[in-house]
Order: sequence, then structure tokens, then C-alpha cells
Amino acid sequence: MNAIHIPVMANEVLQTLGPRADEIYLDGTFGLGGYAREILDTVECTVWALDCDPEAITRGQPLVEKYAGRLTLLLGRFGNMLELLRNAGIKHLDGIVLDLGVSSPQLDNPERGFSFRGDGPLDMRMTNSGPTAADIVNTLEENDLAKLIRGLGEERYARRVARAIVAARATGPISGTLQLAEIVRNAVPQSKDGLDPATRTFMALRLHVNDELGELERGLAAAEQLLRPNGRLVVVSFHSLEDRRIKHFLRDRGGQAPRASRHQPIAEAQPAPTFQIIHRRGVTPTAGEVAANPRARSARLRVAVRTSAPAWPLEDAA
Repeated sequence: MNAIHIPVMANEVLQTLGPRADEIYLDGTFGLGGYAREILDTVECTVWALDCDPEAITRGQPLVEKYAGRLTLLLGRFGNMLELLRNAGIKHLDGIVLDLGVSSPQLDNPERGFSFRGDGPLDMRMTNSGPTAADIVNTLEENDLAKLIRGLGEERYARRVARAIVAARATGPISGTLQLAEIVRNAVPQSKDGLDPATRTFMALRLHVNDELGELERGLAAAEQLLRPNGRLVVVSFHSLEDRRIKHFLRDRGGQAPRASRHQPIAEAQPAPTFQIIHRRGVTPTAGEVAANPRARSARLRVAVRTSAPAWPLEDAA
């Protein structure tokens, strides 16, 4: 934690979050603590931070000491923020920041198995429990594997990739990141934009192993429950599947969900909007930031302000 980590779109996050003194904020994806530090350095406020990776919680202890009494770290997934915070005595928040996807330390450590840039075990778990990516590629039926890669990776050659994986595992288990990446590269043509052919398959497996889209939906619904009126929800996503779910959630909660037909009568009164959407198209990073940090290239920030309307029942959140 000695090196200063500048998170993606830090200025835009602070501008849209608008932290104020004595308020309470949540950094739901702590990682290296970039957003939490930015918020705490801006005003005399309190920040709670979550991360499902025990290593992130350990790395963050120097920051807890630096901001004595103002920063608290909790181990857990942001989809469970409602339970985690209420168990800690926090019932309401003035702002929530979520930076989706894999963190830099996870991506840069070959032993975590997220990247094909270096060789490591085919793991991809953000926590220390549950099936690994190796378990998935070695056990899933070919059709199911193709559906997973197509649906979560948006890979047009998903069936070809699944067939290649099944053929390769017939001679022995697939256990390493470079091993899988080479199998995929041999099955997928090189794209004109220079994207590594293994990228989409690795993303699909990571999303599946960590149930990241389900986590996002649970987290958005929990944020609606926790935010006070005028509280702000700020979410930074990195690919279309995430952004689409955020956009649809805010559209629905903002009272802008389309009806099946303009001629179809409304069966029941629509709930009052629980969010006011800011920047309807979202915010993208500047060219300067993208040049300095290529990871920011696909980032999109969406922000909404909580109204005073009652939150939707959690059973209706999905």
C-alpha cells in the first residue's frame, strides 16, 4: 500500500459522488483502496469498505491506521452489503462507489489465474472458496461450455472454443492459464483490433466463477435499500454486460422502463422513481487518462441520485 494507486476515473468519481464532511460512504470494491483514499482525503467523512478478497483486507490495514477511526474494512461481497453493514450498525449511507471487475493485484499475480500474460493455476476465484475455472473447463459439457463462453464472453467462436477445450482435456486435465490460452488461440482467428483471442473466453470464465453479474444485481438492489434521499450511487464498469445491467436497473428505478406496447393498458400503478439518473449516456474517461492507463479504455461511469421514494422490495429486485 506504499505506492499511490490512482483508480480509474478518480476525478469523475469524486465530482459525481460529491463527498461532504461528516457523511458516511461505502467503497464496495476496495481493491488497493484508491477510491476510499480519494474520498477520505477530500473531506472529513467516514468510509466503510468491502472486499471479498482476504488479501485486499490485509493490504488495506496501513490505510485503516492512517485514517484512524474514519476507515473500516469488512471482508465480504458487495452483493451482501446490506447484511454486512447492518450487522456493523450502519443502516444508511450517503454515497456508494463500485468499481467492477478484477483488481490490479489479482490480475498481476499469476498465482490467482486471472491473466494469460503469465503462467499460473487456472483458478480465477476472487475468494478462496468454490469451483475454480479449471473445474469448469474440465467438467462442463461441450454445449454448456459453448453457451457460457458465448453468453458471458460474447465470443462469436464459442462453439469452436468449446470443442477445442473438450478435445484437449480428453488427453489430460487443463490446469494452467497459458495452457488454456493456447488452446483458445488455436481455435479463434486473430482479430483486427489486436485483442488477444483468449480474452473473451477468460472473461467469461471469470464472470461465471465469481457470479459477477448476479453480484452486481444484488449490489444495486442493496444500494437502493441503504442510500438516504439525495445519496449517490456511482458505478464504474468495464464491459457491455455489466453496463447494460446497470443501465437497465437505473432505467427501471428511474421510472423510465418501456411498456411492452404503448396501446397496452397499465395493469397497476408504477412505483415512484427511486433514482434520478445523472448523465444518461454515462461518462467515459478522457483521452489523456486512456493514454496513461490503457485499463481505462473501456470504462464507463454511471451515477444516480436516490429519491425519497421507498425502495422496491428485495424479492422484486431481480
